[in-house]
Amino acid sequence: MEIIKTEDLRLYYGDFLALKGINISINDKEITALIGPSGCGKSTFLKILNRMNDLVDSVKITGDVYYNGKNIYDKKVDVCQLRREVGMVFQKPNPFEMSIYDNVAYGPRTCGIKNRLKLDEIVEQSLKKAALFDEVKDSLRKSAMALSGGQQQRLCIARALAIQPKVLLMDEPTSALDPISTSKIEELTLQLKKDYTIIIVTHNMQQALRISDKTAFFLLGDLIEYSDTERMFTKPQDKRTEDYITGRFG
Repeated sequence: MEIIKTEDLRLYYGDFLALKGINISINDKEITALIGPSGCGKSTFLKILNRMNDLVDSVKITGDVYYNGKNIYDKKVDVCQLRREVGMVFQKPNPFEMSIYDNVAYGPRTCGIKNRLKLDEIVEQSLKKAALFDEVKDSLRKSAMALSGGQQQRLCIARALAIQPKVLLMDEPTSALDPISTSKIEELTLQLKKDYTIIIVTHNMQQALRISDKTAFFLLGDLIEYSDTERMFTKPQDKRTEDYITGRFG
């Protein structure tokens, strides 16, 4: 079932056309990987889906972006609510300089939840979903900055899950991590697919192959190919896709 759809989506930085008429339909509770060389529009596209590009002055967007059938650029859309439902995890772990507990409770508190027992429950459940609770349950009051890089990234995932999103956007979430931490995040991502729609930007071809259901290949602002991951990696339809995934460029 479709949850996100774009039609003739274009994004300009000033006069520069960064995304060129993107048409894509993303299914609920699947993992979609966005691949392509640096600067080809992957992260720009990802940020469109929860309107993070609103924060950039020179950006102009045309075309339509639908989430659950509603155009997210409609003037009536509550952007705060959209960002609650479409959460984001960034490339480098970015925990707040506060306790592990307060990091996870931050979102629910800003949404008006003050009850301590309710917050305790949300923090525990979010950390469990992020496969981190057992490692930190005895140090919830300690600074999040003392965690390892991999733990910090899982904490950031827990923080995103605490506000109960429907969609999780992940912008190269393992690029700053070691292989063991990367493997844990990949395992976690596969577990989260049962409850969330996940869209992940990755430079790692093998990662896309390991975890995603569908893959979209971007090149110079164009969506070149979009299909089932296994099909794309075994029988790409476009020569440029084949050249990229076989390492001829990028």
